[in-house]
Parts: sequence; structure tokens; C-alpha cells
Amino acid sequence: MDKVQTGKFISRVLRHIPQIIGIELDENGWADVAALITGLNRKWYSIDMAGLEDIVATNNKKRYSFNEDKTKIRANQGHSVDVDLELKAAVPPDVLFHGTADRFIEGIKENGLQKQNRNHVHLSADWETAESVGKRHGRPVVLVIEAGKMRKDGYVFYLVGKRRLAYRGSPIGLYPF
Repeated sequence: MDKVQTGKFISRVLRHIPQIIGIELDENGWADVAALITGLNRKWYSIDMAGLEDIVATNNKKRYSFNEDKTKIRANQGHSVDVDLELKAAVPPDVLFHGTADRFIEGIKENGLQKQNRNHVHLSADWETAESVGKRHGRPVVLVIEAGKMRKDGYVFYLVGKRRLAYRGSPIGLYPF
């Protein structure tokens, strides 16, 4: 299995289904590194600590973090399992962007932008990143999110990376179509 595929599987395990390899996440999303490596090797992914360190260091989306002594690892964002990532509240810029696919637009118009089965709605600081997210789901559409207005209305934003923020979901009408 190549490094990209192994990295994607690790992301799936740490964000959605840790039990598939017999591991557990703590309340903050951390998994024991030795248990992760053992579980991955049981599922036909040949990996050792050096390989895991390489995947974490070279992942272009910075999906994972180690704790200080590298005995624990977690995904940085995008969880569907209930964890508290201890995200820091952040003041958003006036405008952020959300990438989606055209097939979801009617539902967004009807129900607002929802977190679905994740813990947060993720937003990008730039159009290009949002567009690349939308392309993963079909023909991309980029929504312009009035984050400054939302903040004034009481929405709390959280920093989930250098150029990404997240919030819990919004009602209809907070972004122009």
C-alpha cells in the first residue's frame, strides 16, 4: 500500500472509525501510537514509527498531530466521532469561503449550511482552497460566507489550521446566492 493510501486510511480511522482497527480515541481525539501501528499492521498496512512520522510530516493538508513525546496521535479536523479537539476561538475575517458541489445547493438554500455528520462546518480563508474542496464532491460551487456578520450575530469560530476556520452550522440566509 502506498503512503497516500495509508495516510487516507489513517485519516479515516482517526476521524471516523477507530474501532475498525481495534483502537479507541480519548475525549480529545488522541490515539495511542503503538496501538495505531499494531492495528494498521493487522489490516494489511505495513507501517512502523518512521513511516508514520513521515506521513504526518509530509501530509499536504496537515491532517494529523503527535503529542510532544509522540506517544499519541490525532486527526486535526473533520471528525464525525464526538471528540473535543480543544480548538481555540478565533475572530474570523469579514468573508470566508465554503466549497461544496452544485448538487448540494438546493439543500443548503432550504436548510442552511449544516455540519452534517461532522462536528463543525469548515471554511477556507481563500477561494482556491474552497474550490478544491468542492471539486472532491462534484462540480464545485464556492459559497461566500459573511463570517464577520455571523460573528456579530453570536456565532463562534474556531481555528482548525493556518487558513481554515470552523463553526457549528448556520440557519438559512447568511450567505448570498
